[in-house]
Amino acid sequence: MFEIGYDKDWTSFWKKIPREQHERILKKILELKEDKQFRHLKLGSPYFVLEVGQYRICFIEEDTKRILMFVGNHKDYEKWIGMK
Repeated sequence: MFEIGYDKDWTSFWKKIPREQHERILKKILELKEDKQFRHLKLGSPYFVLEVGQYRICFIEEDTKRILMFVGNHKDYEKWIGMK
């Protein structure tokens, strides 16, 4: 089992998500507690990506903790990747 943590910028990204999508995205976030493999953002990157319809959740793994770094639609996701 993994513990879920949040990056300091997470709240600002979360506030931009429409409220009607929150429950759907939270269900996917709860999957991060399970011992499952997820897709890397790109080869050599420390980030993993979880897709929820048009939304993307990016996180990193540290031992038994998964830290949520970003959530947003595909357009915002592309911008965020460009800054990393």
